[in-house]
Amino acid sequence: MDKKRDFLRRIVAEDLESGKYSKIVTRFPPEPNGYPHIGHAKSISINFGIARDFGGVCNLRMDDTNPTTEDTEYVEALKDAVEWLGFKWDGDVRHTSDYFDRLYEWAKELVKIGKAYVDSLPEDKMREYRGTVTSPGKRSEYANRSVEENLDLLERMKRGEFKDGEHVLRAKIDMASPNMKMRDPLLYRIRHAHHFRAGDKWAIYPMYDFAHCLSDYIEGVTHSICTLEFENNRDIYDWVIDTLGLEPPRPYQYEFARLNINYTVMSKRKLLELVQKGVVSGWDDPRMPTIAGLRRRGYTPESILNFCEQIGVAKTNSVVDVAQLEYAIRDDLNKKVPRVMCVVNPLKVTIENYEGSEELEASYYPHDVPKEGSRKLPFSKEIYIDRGDFEENPPKGYYRLTPTQPVRLKHAYIIEFKEAIKDEAGNIVELIVTYYPDSKSGNDKSGIKVKSAIQWVEANSAKEVELRVYDRLFKCEAPEGIEDVNPNSLQIVKGALVEPAVIEEKADVRFQFEREGNFFADPVDYSDKKPVFNKIVGLKDSWAKKSKPKPKQEPKKSKPKQKQSGGEMAELNEQEQAVFDKFIKEYGLNKQVASIFARDEVLAKFYEDATKEYDSAVTVANIVANDVAKELKSKSLEELKFNPKYVASLAKMVDEEIISSKIAKEVFEAMAKSGETPEQIVESRGLKQISNPDEILPIIDEVIAKNPDNVAKFKSGNQKLFGFFVGQVLKATGGKANPKVVNELVSKRLA
Repeated sequence: MDKKRDFLRRIVAEDLESGKYSKIVTRFPPEPNGYPHIGHAKSISINFGIARDFGGVCNLRMDDTNPTTEDTEYVEALKDAVEWLGFKWDGDVRHTSDYFDRLYEWAKELVKIGKAYVDSLPEDKMREYRGTVTSPGKRSEYANRSVEENLDLLERMKRGEFKDGEHVLRAKIDMASPNMKMRDPLLYRIRHAHHFRAGDKWAIYPMYDFAHCLSDYIEGVTHSICTLEFENNRDIYDWVIDTLGLEPPRPYQYEFARLNINYTVMSKRKLLELVQKGVVSGWDDPRMPTIAGLRRRGYTPESILNFCEQIGVAKTNSVVDVAQLEYAIRDDLNKKVPRVMCVVNPLKVTIENYEGSEELEASYYPHDVPKEGSRKLPFSKEIYIDRGDFEENPPKGYYRLTPTQPVRLKHAYIIEFKEAIKDEAGNIVELIVTYYPDSKSGNDKSGIKVKSAIQWVEANSAKEVELRVYDRLFKCEAPEGIEDVNPNSLQIVKGALVEPAVIEEKADVRFQFEREGNFFADPVDYSDKKPVFNKIVGLKDSWAKKSKPKPKQEPKKSKPKQKQSGGEMAELNEQEQAVFDKFIKEYGLNKQVASIFARDEVLAKFYEDATKEYDSAVTVANIVANDVAKELKSKSLEELKFNPKYVASLAKMVDEEIISSKIAKEVFEAMAKSGETPEQIVESRGLKQISNPDEILPIIDEVIAKNPDNVAKFKSGNQKLFGFFVGQVLKATGGKANPKVVNELVSKRLA
C-alpha cells in the first residue's frame, strides 16, 4: 500500500486512522454529454482504485443536470468504459436526477433562511454586477425580495411559467469575495427541455455546484475527488453543506491535476465537433482519445491503467508526452502478444531447387517472453517476401537479400539469389532463388553465415488482409481543433499477406506483425472473409523523426522521467545541457538516464551522493532513475525511509551477484517501506542468489524430468526451448538462482 501512497491516499489513510470515517465511499460523477476519454480513465482509476485499496466502495453517478446535452448513448458508453477497465461500481448506476426532489427542498430551505433569492437581472447585467478580480461586485436589487416572494417565484419557475433566462435562483454569499465563484453563484436556471430520465416534470435544473455536493452527501460519499479546475468551487461545496447544517459525516472535496496529453484534445466539445463534421468516423474512431477509440484500436485495459499509475497523482497541472501512453501499450503487448509474419508489400519468390511442401514448427514468442505456444508454417516452392527485403543495388549496411548476399527465411532455410524477372517497364515481378537443404532453422548444418532473417509467407496458404495504419490525429503538440488535424493520420494498406495462423473466425485478437508493429483485429469491420487489422502502436517511436524537419545542427533532445517511452520533449536549457554532458562524459551514462538527471536536481544529487558511497555509475543510475524516481513522485526527499548509502549497498550486492536484478526490485520495495538496510532484508528473507551448482543441478534435473516432450523437441532441433528450461529453473527458485550459472548448467544437461 505504501508504494501507492500519493497525497490523496495519505489523506484517506489519515481519515480512517483518526476515526473520521468508518468506511470509505468515493464516486465517479461524469456528465453524460459525450464519450469518456483517457482523462476520464485517470479519474476512474483514482476513484475506484482508492475505494479498492481501502476496502471501500465507489459509486457511478451520472451528473445529468443539463438536459440539452445529455443522452442515454453517453450513459451506456460511460458504464462500458468503467467495466472494460475492470472496475465495478457499488449498487445500481446513480443519477443526480434521482435526487431532484430532495435538491429542490434544500433550495427552498436556503430561501427560507435568507441564503438564496430569485434574481431577475438580464444576463449582461448579471455579468456586469459580478465585478472583476480586482474590483468587488454589486448585489442585484432583486436580492431584497421577501422570502414569500422568492418561494412563490421559485415554485412558478419549477412549473414552467417563465421563459428560459427570465429568472435564476442565486445563493446569497458575498459579492466582494476574492473568490469570484462565491459572488452569489447560481443554484438553479430555467431550461424548457425534455430530460432523458425525468421527462418533462421539471422546467428548472440545478447547477453543478449546488447538486454535486448534496448528491455526495445523500450517497454517503467521504472523499469527493475532482480535477484542479474545480479548486475554487470547493468553497461553494463547503458553503452549501455548512449553511444547510447537514449532520455529519459529510463529504469533503479534494483536487488533483487533470490529465493533459500533447498532440491530443480532451475537450468533449472539440471531440464532438470532430465527430459531427466527419473528421473521424465516430466516437470510437481508433484515432480518438476516447476509451471506445483506444479500445477499438487495440489498447488493453492493463496498458491504460499502467499508464495512469506511471504518471501518478499530482497537485499541479502538466502536459504528459503522448509517447508515454504509447510506451504503456507497447510494454504491455510485448509481454503477451504472439509474433507472426506479415508481408506488407509482397514480391513473389520461386525456390528453384525445392520440391514438395512441409510444415515448419515456429514459436509465437521470443526467449525473453515467459509464454509458450507455437504454430505450423506451411512451406513450399513459392513464397512471398517484402519488396524492401531485396535490393538489386544495395546501399552500404544493407543486410538482407542481394545478388551477392544470401539471407535466412525466418524459421526456415537460407536462400540465395539466382535471377530477377522483370516486366516491360523494368520492374521486378519475381525472384528466382535456390535454398540450402541443410540450413533448416534450429538444425543448421550448412556452415553459411548470414547477417539477417527476413519475413515471408507461403504463396498458397497466405491470406490477404487490409491494414489500417494510424498516426496521431493532430500534427502539433498543442492542437486547438479541426484546423490542426494531421491529414496523414490514417493510411489504408491493401494487399498485405499474413501467414494462415493469423486468421480467426472472430475478432478480439492481437498480434505483433514482426518488424511492422502491433495489430488488432478491428472489432467492427473484421471477418475471416475480409480481415481488417488496426495498427495499435509501432515497435518503437518514430514520430520525433518525422514530425519536425532536422535543423542544420540538430540540438540534443532530452526527456523527463518518462523517457523510456521514446518520445521527444522540449530542448534542454544551457544549464541542463551542461549537467547532461557531465553525466554522459564523466559517468558514462546513456542519454535516457542522463536526461532524467539533467532535469531533476534532487534526483541528480541523490545519484551523485550514492556513487560517492559505491563507485558503480551504471548500476547505481539504474536504481536511482527507475526506483528512486518513482518513490519521489509521491514523496519528498525527507519522507523517504532510505538514503543514498542504502542504494549504494543495494547496487553493490547486485554487482557482486549476491542478489539478482529481479530480487533487487523486491529488496528496494521492502527497503522503501520499512527503512531496513538491504543487507538486513536479504538476510532476514533469505534472498541471497544461489550460485552453487550442487544446489541448482537437482532443480534442473527435476524440470527436465517433468518436461520430456519439450526435451525431445529441443534435441530434435527446437533450440528456442532452451529459454523455457532456464525460465522454469528460475521460477522454481523464486528468481534466486544465478542466471549465468543456470544457463551453463542447463546447456550441459541438455547436451
